[in-house]
Amino acid sequence: MTDQSNSAPPPPSHQLTGAGRPLSQLLRNGRPLWTVVLILICAGLSALATSMYLSPDLVIVAALSIGAIGLWATGLVPEYWTALAFFLVAVIFGVAAPETIFSGFHSSTFWLLFSGLVLGAAIKHTTLDKRAAGILALLPLRSYGGLLTGIVVFSVALAFVMPSSIGRIMILLPVISALAERVGFGATSNGRTGMLAVATFGTFAPAFTILPANAPNMILVGMSETIYGINISYFDYLLLHFPVLGVVKSAVLVGLAMVMFPDRIPPHSVKVAPAAPPFSRQEWVLSIVLALCLVLWLTDQIHMVSPAWVGMAAALICLLPGADLTRKGCINTDLSYGALLFVAGIMGLGAVISSAGLGEAVVGAITGTVAFARDWPVWNTSILIGLSTLVAMITNLPGVPAVMTPLAGELSDATGLPLETVLMTQVVAFSNVFLPFQAPPLIAAIQAGNLPAGAVIRLCLSLFLISLLLLAPLDLLWWHILGML
Repeated sequence: MTDQSNSAPPPPSHQLTGAGRPLSQLLRNGRPLWTVVLILICAGLSALATSMYLSPDLVIVAALSIGAIGLWATGLVPEYWTALAFFLVAVIFGVAAPETIFSGFHSSTFWLLFSGLVLGAAIKHTTLDKRAAGILALLPLRSYGGLLTGIVVFSVALAFVMPSSIGRIMILLPVISALAERVGFGATSNGRTGMLAVATFGTFAPAFTILPANAPNMILVGMSETIYGINISYFDYLLLHFPVLGVVKSAVLVGLAMVMFPDRIPPHSVKVAPAAPPFSRQEWVLSIVLALCLVLWLTDQIHMVSPAWVGMAAALICLLPGADLTRKGCINTDLSYGALLFVAGIMGLGAVISSAGLGEAVVGAITGTVAFARDWPVWNTSILIGLSTLVAMITNLPGVPAVMTPLAGELSDATGLPLETVLMTQVVAFSNVFLPFQAPPLIAAIQAGNLPAGAVIRLCLSLFLISLLLLAPLDLLWWHILGML
């Protein structure tokens, strides 16, 4: 997607926005190439250092994991390149069966992301994104705090309608960028950065409490059903997590943005938008399709159809020749296959780590030094949240359910907590992002929105600490009220 406003255009996907220079230019001076080599050497040395504790197969998996995560963390090469390199190395060394290595491609989460990208392309083609900008223009634009609050509310609401966080971000950022220009914020102003940051985090962080809205949610639900036969309903999941990790976290996000990116709307700068034309046929059809999607997602426990296949049906309608809901050739020009490869690579890495037992080895070594107290459920729950948070740092967000869900039965026996409670502790962890590289949507936002990487990292770290020290205890209190503890 491209931004039609006069604000600075986003950098191409091969650029590093944090450094502000193209990767190809940096490669010419040799530094990133040497850094890539250094990361790979560190991966090998780290694996060698742990070889006395791990089996030879796990040493290879550890080296592969450290190398892939290091390259994703630094962004020295495109994310899809690292994903493709992971596939190649994993297959050559036989670290897992091919169906495990490439499991991301045949998971429902992958196709949920694909359908989300198609819906995003349709929303842009039918100009529903400009309708959204018109709705946002009705916000209290005279107040910076009111503007940020309105953006967060709109961003969270979008998470209920559209399951792909990357798709939502790609839709939101051009709209918010245009709105920032309309209210008088320049391309490098704090106000524009704050607006784009709250839009990104607002549609991403609270969405972990909305079942089909983010990939780790769906991985957790799918694995819980496969391994334990537990069906987690949309409403129960929302009730348990949304009040604190959704509503309260959104309020914290607005406050952080006002502190970290202080600004005020310039007086007499708001431009009056022209009256919106009537809805076109395409807009009406797409609005009906999106509404039906939302209804089917909300009633998934009745019809038992996965949100991915509901989204796929909607994508097929949008791609239907003659429907005119997407551009001709949309499948070749408007979809980000780099994002799809990135997510498939991350999910494949999580599956390899899980099947090889690396996560179990790490968690097992840690739990061997932790004393669970069966009479202290809050203590046990806090330890489980800490373990899941550590796994998220070692792997990535989808890696949390991939590693922790198979261990949930043993952890339930060790702690005396109900199995459902043990499973739900993962949500507190994977909804709390330590650094952007753990989450592909945040990387996509940095690139597509021309956001300063340093600003995103600072906001990420601040939100992480507040969530860990304040929101997690509040969430446990809410669980106690609901009878989960």
